[in-house]
Amino acid sequence: MQIIQNARLAVAPMMDWTDRHCRFLHRQLTRRALLYTEMVVAEAAIFGDRERLMAFDQAEHPVALQLGGSEPDKLAEAVRVANGFGYDEINLNVGCPSDRVQSGAFGACLMREPDLVGRCVAAMKAVSDAPVTVKCRIGVDEQDPGIALPALARAVLEAGADAIWVHARKAWLEGLSPKENRDIPPLDYDQVYRLKQQYPKVFIGINGGVANLSQALEHLNHVDGVMLGRAAYHNAQLLGEADRLIYGEDRGPVDWAAVRDAMMAHAEAHLAAGGRLNHVTRHMVGLFQGVRGARRFRQILSTESTRVDAGPEVIAAAFAAIDFEDLKTAA
Repeated sequence: MQIIQNARLAVAPMMDWTDRHCRFLHRQLTRRALLYTEMVVAEAAIFGDRERLMAFDQAEHPVALQLGGSEPDKLAEAVRVANGFGYDEINLNVGCPSDRVQSGAFGACLMREPDLVGRCVAAMKAVSDAPVTVKCRIGVDEQDPGIALPALARAVLEAGADAIWVHARKAWLEGLSPKENRDIPPLDYDQVYRLKQQYPKVFIGINGGVANLSQALEHLNHVDGVMLGRAAYHNAQLLGEADRLIYGEDRGPVDWAAVRDAMMAHAEAHLAAGGRLNHVTRHMVGLFQGVRGARRFRQILSTESTRVDAGPEVIAAAFAAIDFEDLKTAA
């Protein structure tokens, strides 16, 4: 098994959210946490605009690519493409319940076909330069998680998977929307803890409902890694404490002036390439929750960034609205 680097804490792959601009922001806040791309469908990786779909700033390392698919040959070819970009990990999506993946017979649907998932992992491992991991649910629909999760784990580990990330909820493909599937099925962390007990030498990570770093630390008493989703996105500021609390680094508070300057430079490069400012700033709106000036910060980013002529100065103006002394007091 290949070593999974820095994965004590990860930011989950989230469609329409964890794009390269989001990841660049998150990397300004934590040097260590593992960042994930949005899911890229294998066929898109093979036949689509590879630069747009898969390129990333080298500053994002460590960064993992999540692939979606259910055909071993196509997944292997997608991994060959990914090798050229230098990802730190390749992850197979066996957990997404969206209509898109159901129509393509992959994602959470694959919980019903552990043997097929094993063949997909084996094909990916055979050609990958990076560790190959799986992100799954504890089961789907009427499956018994106590049977479905161990069966999936056994199949992918026998195929050579280097780690398993488990969203500790079932996915209900019949009767719940993708959005409802993120909240309504009850969390069952014990299923994931038991999987770790069954495979003490395998990296097992947990995902689902983790709201802060204190909860992440509690989970790390039972598993090897914790994956934050919406909490990291909507309150990205919490990532500024990750290197100290999760990785034990002797690191001071976030240098917010440096974050501002980095995001302005990143935005300027994106604009020069034909992009829009709001592509970058939409990921920044969740910063500074509970700090004086945060409301004005959000207003500036939300309204000014959409102007056709909006430039990096909008980011500077938004940061100028924040009372950083209040931020120190809150810390």
